Amino acid sequence: MTSNNEGDALNYSREEHLAHADRYERAIEFAEVVTGLWDSWDPDAFVRDKESGINFDPSKQHVLNHKGKHFQVKGPLNVACSPQGRPVLVQAGASGTGRDVAARLAEIVFTAQTTFEQGREFYADVMARLPKFGRSRDEVRVMPGFYPVVGATRSEAQEKYDYLQSLIQKPVGIAILEHTIGVRNLDRLPLDGPVPEMADTNGPLSRQHLLLEQARRDKLTLWELCLANAGPRGHVLSIGTPTQIADEMEHWFKDGAADGFNVMPAWLPGSLKDFVELVIPELQRRGLFRTEYEATTLRGNLGLPRPISRFHAARLAGAAQ
Repeated sequence: MTSNNEGDALNYSREEHLAHADRYERAIEFAEVVTGLWDSWDPDAFVRDKESGINFDPSKQHVLNHKGKHFQVKGPLNVACSPQGRPVLVQAGASGTGRDVAARLAEIVFTAQTTFEQGREFYADVMARLPKFGRSRDEVRVMPGFYPVVGATRSEAQEKYDYLQSLIQKPVGIAILEHTIGVRNLDRLPLDGPVPEMADTNGPLSRQHLLLEQARRDKLTLWELCLANAGPRGHVLSIGTPTQIADEMEHWFKDGAADGFNVMPAWLPGSLKDFVELVIPELQRRGLFRTEYEATTLRGNLGLPRPISRFHAARLAGAAQ
């Protein structure tokens, strides 16, 4: 829905992509439709009584009858209520509009920052927007992307990262950056020169701003920006020992920049194996990561509340009047 890929429009009966703000408007309505369909059945609607021949209680079925600007959907959904109420809603996007959508709809906010200060600013801003949409902090988890490269020593970890970076071929590095920031024809620019100023695009606006800010801050050449982007893609890059990486994760978690992380292994399966075998035990030792699952659903293990069906909420509101 909010894809930054211009070509996606051609698969959905359009000649060109929707404008940035219009994509989010459509996404909000789409989420309203989907969550409404997920509320089609109360948890105990299906009695499946063979003797009486009654499969479900009609009073516990809810027809959506949505008619909006972008969608018209009658419903109901033809599957029973999920064991966790409904699937967990995950959103990504850090523009002003994206942050509003996160505060309005998301239960997990997947975000990209390159520094702790950026992460803390984003976290505080999203949390400050929640009351406008009648939501509380208990309903949302901010989980930045985290790109760890682990070694027995800091120098060993750095050697791993440098080797991975050395494998990035120029056409690949350029193409990845073009896709990430939504700007074409970067191969026509001098790779050893500074990163030029670039106008906003109709593509991934927040990621474009993030990476161009990184280039200015760190005084990167265009090729250095290609390299910096090719692996972490604007997410937290952490290179070091298990203790050093756990220190960074703890800092973000305890000091107001993250509720958890979307770990993005540098390569598979090796990098994931390193993280699981070396970093997870250190996080467990500090009491920062579970040693067993607390629940049987993703929602339960994230500590997210089970959502109240919109139909039940409307009924309760009516009874309270």
